[in-house]
Amino acid sequence: MPVRYPRPLRPGDRIGVTSPSSGVPEELRERLAVAVRDVEARGYEVVTGRCMDGGGHISAPAADRAAELTEMLTDPGIRAVVPPWGGETAIDLLPLLDWDRLRTAEPTWVVGYSDMSTVMTPLTLLTGAATVHGNNLMDTPYRVPQGLVSWLDIVTAPPGHRFTQLPPERHRATGYDDYAEHPDVRTFTLDTPGRWTRLDGEGDVDVEGRLIGGCTEMLSNLTGTPYLDTSSFARTHAPEGLLVYVEAGGHDALTICRNLHGMRLAGFFDTANAVLVGRTSAPDTSSLTQHQAVLDALGPLNVPIVADVECGHVPPYLPLVNGARGRVVHTSTRSELTQTLD
Repeated sequence: MPVRYPRPLRPGDRIGVTSPSSGVPEELRERLAVAVRDVEARGYEVVTGRCMDGGGHISAPAADRAAELTEMLTDPGIRAVVPPWGGETAIDLLPLLDWDRLRTAEPTWVVGYSDMSTVMTPLTLLTGAATVHGNNLMDTPYRVPQGLVSWLDIVTAPPGHRFTQLPPERHRATGYDDYAEHPDVRTFTLDTPGRWTRLDGEGDVDVEGRLIGGCTEMLSNLTGTPYLDTSSFARTHAPEGLLVYVEAGGHDALTICRNLHGMRLAGFFDTANAVLVGRTSAPDTSSLTQHQAVLDALGPLNVPIVADVECGHVPPYLPLVNGARGRVVHTSTRSELTQTLD
């Protein structure tokens, strides 16, 4: 069964903004406004939902967030849904979403990362609809480094479109941009060189599979539930196997090690042809680094493991399309990821 790709966006289409997890506090609303204006400048109409309050860790009660997200995803007039960012507890939406409506509705692009993995990965696994793990709305004003693309480019691509991203080999290792003080910041501070790293051994990597994955801290809570059944997805949509990606948002290496062990034992990686691991600023411990944590948990898979990929919480951002056919190449002189929307 083919993966379902949403119709490419055209100027005049509507994009929904809602917060399935955390909303936007008042002091950061100007950054939100800057991001919305940038999307509108591409010719789209932005529709902002009711669930946007940033006074706590959630934007609204779970039932309201689930209803608004379902409403946007099943409204044929809304072609993409892009939350401002992630958060902490989007997991409370999963039993409240109308999965029957989502399976039968024309697919809509959903974009985001971090806690949005809690919604987007199950959405792809359970409905077969492609989603974009990439820079969220609040990140959208940043100029995209050479070699990478924006979610705004992906959602306009036609079926069958193929694109290759090359890591810029620089990332941000210190500090962060204060959106309250500088709401219109558009230039990434990429202060540190760094390449992709093969963890499981030496030699070149050239492997293909359908992409699926997300944030380790979020997805690990779904192991053993119907919302994270990658094996069923592979049987239905990817008999050739998967390219699984994971990334650590902030938990220390011991926690990430436990999370990944649990995901492996629950079968999340059973059909993986390779694993991509996002670059992280999450802390090591005195006895275990983040790289060692990954290798300890996933080494038994005996597949290539490529780390320090730009698919996590460390800028810049290399968007990945859940459900797309991917090919990763990594050698001593070249690293690239090609995705095909078929």
